Amino acid sequence: MKKILVYLTEGFEEVEAITPVDILRRAGYEVSMVSITGNKTVTGSHGISINADVLFEQSDSTKADMILLPGGPGAKALDNHEGLKSQIKQFNHHGKPLAAICAAPMILGHLGILRGKNVTCFPGTEIHLEGSRITGQAVEVDGTIITGKGMGVAVKFGLAIVEYFSGKEAADALAKKIIAE
Repeated sequence: MKKILVYLTEGFEEVEAITPVDILRRAGYEVSMVSITGNKTVTGSHGISINADVLFEQSDSTKADMILLPGGPGAKALDNHEGLKSQIKQFNHHGKPLAAICAAPMILGHLGILRGKNVTCFPGTEIHLEGSRITGQAVEVDGTIITGKGMGVAVKFGLAIVEYFSGKEAADALAKKIIAE
């Protein structure tokens, strides 16, 4: 079973976090929402509070298969978290997949991970993706990097991760089951 870590901080975009978590759990993956705030209750950018599964200090990224980063104003706090950035660098070094949506690709961009990659992001955050090829597509998958443009493509983003791990047939079956059009 694939294990995916989704990192949360104050101001995260709720749909970009919860929709992929829901889709990935429906696909049978073990998904842990990890708070970097020191508190399990984390409030998103639209005032919706979520109870994370675990605190950053208690999580074990060495057993995870993917890191997923939601966007929103909280992406800046994720970008400033040294422990998280260290984990992201380790994942990239070991060829483990990284997924980021909306403003969150900037975190990977600041680490130089997106150089030469086809990526997408929320309009206006392209400046942080130096050296990448910004396509403007809803979702991009380039090697081990999966990026999504924003909240409106959260379902497609989650299904792209399912396709990455389990293949197109599994992603299509899940899309049909949830009536994704």
